[in-house]
Amino acid sequence: MPDNGRMLDDVIRYLACPYCADALRRDGGSLRCAAGHTFDIARQGYVSLLPAGSKGGGGDTAAMVSARAGFLAAGHFATLAEDLAKTVLANTVLAATGDAPGCVADAGAGTGYFLAAVLDRLPGRVGLALDVSKPALRQAARAHPRLGAIGCDVWQRLPVADGAALAALSVFAPRNGAELRRILHPDGRLIVVTPQPGHLRELVGPLGLLSVDRHKDERLAGQLAGYFAATARSEHVTRLSLTRAEAGALAAMGPSAWHLDEATLAGRLAGLAARVHVTLAVTITVYSVRAPVDDPRGPGREAIPKRST
Repeated sequence: MPDNGRMLDDVIRYLACPYCADALRRDGGSLRCAAGHTFDIARQGYVSLLPAGSKGGGGDTAAMVSARAGFLAAGHFATLAEDLAKTVLANTVLAATGDAPGCVADAGAGTGYFLAAVLDRLPGRVGLALDVSKPALRQAARAHPRLGAIGCDVWQRLPVADGAALAALSVFAPRNGAELRRILHPDGRLIVVTPQPGHLRELVGPLGLLSVDRHKDERLAGQLAGYFAATARSEHVTRLSLTRAEAGALAAMGPSAWHLDEATLAGRLAGLAARVHVTLAVTITVYSVRAPVDDPRGPGREAIPKRST
């Protein structure tokens, strides 16, 4: 079992109370703000900063997380994780100085796999794995010794201090542009990984997986345009060689799992060859922060909206 107290102590200065946005401090087995709002640390090492009555939504199930953890541990997405880590290092001020304040925040971090790969390249940096799924948070809390796993809804105000992150990640995850910009340092970078239309194409038909919208890039640009400007883009395309069981885990760990029951998936997997070659095709896009309209650094399309909690 990880020393969850130490991990959260390392990241607590970057957190904010979800009720009043005040700083948090460690108080035994809990985190507490000056107003007395208290959040218990789970024995598995994560802390939920979801406000009372907030259920979140769309969090990955235990079965989805188990499939993802096993698939990623086998190294199938290792080259993508390495490319992502290199992109962060090459496109942020993290590469220029290890003394600059700021964490790496992963919104929709899942098991923490990709965030851990980034932290491996940044020995002086800590990370926040932000996710609504408790099964995912249990995995993320063990993913890296400099990672704090934080329960929250990425569509709501994030329990992260203003300007706390020098890099933010969104890997196959929802993107709340206003909040991602709020938590990023003005010189920070947002790195987004999205699937291309050909992603997993060999499995889409045979297994009945969801296909990628051909207009996804345009929709992404529209979602983020008011808050960020794209500064770099690269493609990561490779071929995976998977067994039937591994192909099943790939199907079971993603959004298609919400539409496939276990028996249906098993029947479709039986029709695959013993080993199948599958295309991993994604785009990695780097974004810089747009300045608010009243910021002397330059105009932006709109200011970050103030949100009440």
